[in-house]
Amino acid sequence: MKLLYRISLIIVIVAAGLMGCKKDYTNPNDATKDQTLNSPVGLTGVAVGLQKAYSNGRAGALYNLVCANGFSSFELSNRNTGNVDETNLFNGGIAVDGNNGVLGNLWASNLKVIYDADNVINNAVNLGDKGYASGLIAYASIFRALAIGGLAEFWEKVPDTVNIGLQPSFIDRNAAYAKAIATIDRALAAISANAISADFLTKIPPGMEIPNTLAALKARYLVFSGNYPAALAAANAVSLTSKSEMRFDAITPNPIFNVSTATNNVFQVKDSTFGLPVALRPVAADKRIAFYMSINTAAAPRWRINGFGAALTTAWPVYLPGEVTLIKAECLARANDLTNAVVELNKVLTKKAAGDAFGIGADLPVYAGGNTQPEILEEIYRNRCIELYMQGWKMEDLRRFNRSNAPNVEKNRNLYPFPFRERDNNPNTPTDPSF
Repeated sequence: MKLLYRISLIIVIVAAGLMGCKKDYTNPNDATKDQTLNSPVGLTGVAVGLQKAYSNGRAGALYNLVCANGFSSFELSNRNTGNVDETNLFNGGIAVDGNNGVLGNLWASNLKVIYDADNVINNAVNLGDKGYASGLIAYASIFRALAIGGLAEFWEKVPDTVNIGLQPSFIDRNAAYAKAIATIDRALAAISANAISADFLTKIPPGMEIPNTLAALKARYLVFSGNYPAALAAANAVSLTSKSEMRFDAITPNPIFNVSTATNNVFQVKDSTFGLPVALRPVAADKRIAFYMSINTAAAPRWRINGFGAALTTAWPVYLPGEVTLIKAECLARANDLTNAVVELNKVLTKKAAGDAFGIGADLPVYAGGNTQPEILEEIYRNRCIELYMQGWKMEDLRRFNRSNAPNVEKNRNLYPFPFRERDNNPNTPTDPSF
């Protein structure tokens, strides 16, 4: 991990401050905000801090995304009922309220990422080196889009703006996805006009493949929005041999490993069923089971986290090649091009680990199920649940594929209540959903 990644070059923004707090935390020994945001060095410090803010243990968006999605969609088992916030998410329904710490951290961390990314994007345009500026814009836009998308997946409405001391209005979650897509489009335009400088790429944490990541995230949020033709076009622009990942070390550890895998005290994988209904569970020969899960014969629980939460330094993918292929399959199926949808689906089913950039391979026979659109879409959904296990997108998939909305059938919440910390500081906070 580069030394620059460990140096704080950004003014510390307390999460509560993003939701109405007006306290002044200025340190007279720090660079001023203007000094930080008007130099390449200062803007780079803010930009590289985005990954740490996004993946910062129990406080960061990544852990809380995986935890909330996993408990609400039955992907995960609860290891300790004494962890009240996680247990309430595991129980679902009215047990989940605005005081839930997991949701509060998910909300606040995403808002902080948006705030910091906005500062980078809005000020990078003033730099003289346009190639360096386009790198800053593109890199910050990745995290801005992830943060907006993370809010839109779980809340019915999302703040329209993020700033200190403001009481923002809210926009519909679909409008928030549109905002994430617009962020990506501006970034793609920036790097098209001015290629990212080689110097910039040496200044950011290694592992992020920027152009492909932008295209993959665009495809993700377009499919979440139901714009299937545009999602297909975006997915077709992604190289499936490239890897884009957040890397970790002993100082900035993998948050899933650090909080859950190593402690065995918060959550674990469900089991080889992936928390799916009987008809959708993977067959025993599916090699993705062994990728995502390990067996412990010495102590309970038997099924343990593997995959991207296996070790302290295990990298976390920003997107998976299998996600992109399944987006193509879904878009084709929804356009009733069922033959080509199955072609793409079979690429995931028959893929061997050696043929995947991250080593994920089902290594199964080709699809042999029904040939109707509903049947093929169900198989695509099933494979999204397995291929993208613990990535954090299942709640959105449950809605898009019209899975049961009845409580505790395939999920224990549909959308989340707004954090009390937002409601207490912002009178524009919407009414909570009933489920």
